[in-house]
Amino acid sequence: MPHLVVCPLSRLEKTASEHDVRDVITLLSPDMQAERPAGVPPDRHLRLSLHDISAEISGMERPAADHVSGMIDFARSWTRQKPLLIHCWMGISRSTAAAYVCALSLNPDLDEMELALALRRRSPSATPNARLVALADEILGREGRMNAAIKRIGRGRNAREGAPFVLPIK
Repeated sequence: MPHLVVCPLSRLEKTASEHDVRDVITLLSPDMQAERPAGVPPDRHLRLSLHDISAEISGMERPAADHVSGMIDFARSWTRQKPLLIHCWMGISRSTAAAYVCALSLNPDLDEMELALALRRRSPSATPNARLVALADEILGREGRMNAAIKRIGRGRNAREGAPFVLPIK
């Protein structure tokens, strides 16, 4: 069954190797670097430079519609033959939002709340970036249901970083 794998930067290479991934989405601040995992072709590594913020802050790259559109387009171009890995610095906010967005963009029939609850079960620390979710809600025409579902699951458990997890998709 195709699935998404989410992890923090510190576990990127190990998680990519364990899951034999060939497609990666990286969400890091513009000043942070991440090596493309071994075995991932350059054209199958999407790097999005943005800070983990929701409100506009001078000098910081706020998530924007083009970040979300790029993520959705990349996910839709994924062949699903091997897992798609999504990571950010801590594996808690940007990457969990991206996994939620990608899963819904790939499976339009999924219920937003059911997926949010599945996300919480698989990652107790998940606190999806509200700005990424809000932008995706609008782009995907979900009429506020994505926002409401993420608000309902609330902030995740405090953690130094998120543990890698798998989110199955259809």
